[in-house]
Amino acid sequence: MILQVEVHGFFATNTYFYIDDETNHGFLIDPGAEPEKLLRIIDEKNFTIEKILLTHGHFDHIGAVNDIRAKLDIPVVMHRDGKIYAKNADWNLSAHFGLNLTLDDVTYLDDGAEIGLSVNPNFKVKLISVAGHTTDGAIYYAEKDGFAFVGDSIFLGSYGRTDFPGGDEKTLFKNIKTKIFALPDNIILLSGHSEPTNVAAEKTRSWFR
Repeated sequence: MILQVEVHGFFATNTYFYIDDETNHGFLIDPGAEPEKLLRIIDEKNFTIEKILLTHGHFDHIGAVNDIRAKLDIPVVMHRDGKIYAKNADWNLSAHFGLNLTLDDVTYLDDGAEIGLSVNPNFKVKLISVAGHTTDGAIYYAEKDGFAFVGDSIFLGSYGRTDFPGGDEKTLFKNIKTKIFALPDNIILLSGHSEPTNVAAEKTRSWFR
């Protein structure tokens, strides 16, 4: 099961629960704000969240991490290049909004790492590095269920900004082409700030051609 929840801080951001129907265990992806709202959903639906997965280190995707982890005591996972975003409020952009958001005790993984549930290792996602919006940009590909959680690398009809620290448009376009568009055409792309789309539809967009 995938549950999309829009959370509101300085921006609206899509947070996702990816839950194994058999065990009710799963992952929480990009908890950007409103920790009380997310914790309430976890309690009401009796979810057991095993890990928090981050597509990248911008503050609107990590803003609720510390509060949720204080309650649940669970690991936080991001791409290996995310350390500068986790540790530096200028890079994660929180300093620009009067905040000083940092993350400690993060598990940093390499491109291609597979992340499975302890209770059901076959329920898993694959971390695929998609730098460009940020240096640590990653998607989490759930091949079995036909989804990819793509953060801000690509949206419905658009793509992530590249004018923030670590951004590079040429790198992002290359990675969209070689990594996201290398996925099967029917894969649903779940982004941080748009409605769902799929690989086939985004291949046709004028911005990419």
